[in-house]
Amino acid sequence: MDSTIRKHLDNLYSKNAEVRYASFRYLQDETREPVLWVKLAWDDLLALLHGDNHQRAIGAQLLSSLAKSDPDRMMNSLNSFMRVTEDDFFKTARYALQSVWKIGVASTELKEEVIKRLGKRFKECNEGKNCELIRRDIIEVFRKMYDYLKDEYIKDYTLILIEKETEEKYRKKYSGLWNDILRPELQK
Repeated sequence: MDSTIRKHLDNLYSKNAEVRYASFRYLQDETREPVLWVKLAWDDLLALLHGDNHQRAIGAQLLSSLAKSDPDRMMNSLNSFMRVTEDDFFKTARYALQSVWKIGVASTELKEEVIKRLGKRFKECNEGKNCELIRRDIIEVFRKMYDYLKDEYIKDYTLILIEKETEEKYRKKYSGLWNDILRPELQK
């Protein structure tokens, strides 16, 4: 790992929000493609999942971006990652949840695990604070996975979940994320 990457990883622990965010953005850009330094950074990023709420959000987003670089390591760390999607700080939880699609497209095994876990969460999230937002995020994660993989199972499974929504207004909102596929005439 070069010294620039090391410096940015260290900056993720900074109390200075501007320094921390600049390093986060730098590392996000670096991880758009698979990287060779994944094994050297993994434990540092995994440790962030136990830091403050900013560090947990950053760690989760960077780990999801690194999933393509080491799907096996991500599979072994998935439980730790998924705990952040249910963080006490809702904003932190949403950042993690919204980035989980990157994990779901990293390998077949991860795709199946993400679908299983998020499908279960969608079904169990019947009431409570922010349930509709969580469900919407899950449907959006599945849409991003579908767009990336073009896997018809993801689409079919998602449409089944949407149909299980008992409130019409939410069913419409969730379906809206799939309108171009459900109603191709809207694309004209």
